[in-house]
Amino acid sequence: MAALLRALVLLGLLLAYNTAQAEKLRLVADSWPPFTDASMPGGGLATTIVTTALHRAGFTSEFEQVPWARALLGVEEGRYDVLINAWFNESRTHIGAFSTAYLSNRIHLLKRKGDPLRFKALSDLYPYPIAVVRDYAYSPAFDADVRLQKIPVRNFSVAVRMLAAGRVGLTLEDEYVARYFLQRESHSIRDSVEFVEQPLGENTLHILVSLKTPEHQKVVAGFNQAISEMKADGSYERLLKHYGF
Repeated sequence: MAALLRALVLLGLLLAYNTAQAEKLRLVADSWPPFTDASMPGGGLATTIVTTALHRAGFTSEFEQVPWARALLGVEEGRYDVLINAWFNESRTHIGAFSTAYLSNRIHLLKRKGDPLRFKALSDLYPYPIAVVRDYAYSPAFDADVRLQKIPVRNFSVAVRMLAAGRVGLTLEDEYVARYFLQRESHSIRDSVEFVEQPLGENTLHILVSLKTPEHQKVVAGFNQAISEMKADGSYERLLKHYGF
């Protein structure tokens, strides 16, 4: 009887371990401070919000930071379960399920200082080569306009250096992200570029859960509920203040 009891206990522990392993979500994002970055406390504001919400929803997780294009491909192929920092794009609904929005990003153009550009419509941008991060989705209108001269680059740091060097005429990024990276560039680069006052638009930030993740709808539903509860109990607002937002 004692041997049988020990065997049942071991079986129960094994099943519990396997269940825990199965529910451990593989999170991914690129380096996009102050929202996602492995070198920042908690991995940045977005990473902290997402991991906190998923934990409250009953999911454990692990995080990996890779370049954006690799992160998106990994979600499509099922190597990652959750892309932390996704702007909505219709084509992405074929590879993953979007959560409700949990943050908002204001997208601004940057130009060389002194350039007389006055931006009111996308047609104002047609004369300018524009450095864009490969596979980013900035806005439906911007992404779909084939008359824009888009030059794909790896990340914003490359884009702003190209802008400062005169190799492109514009680039664009979330305002907070752009300011974060500009603070880490040389004075010569910072002093040679400036924001276009009129924003291109505003994007809501979501998690994107791979359609190849078992019960991906359960993950999205749990995350959405947890975010709602965090906003109600004040913990969401406390995280924003902690990161200076």
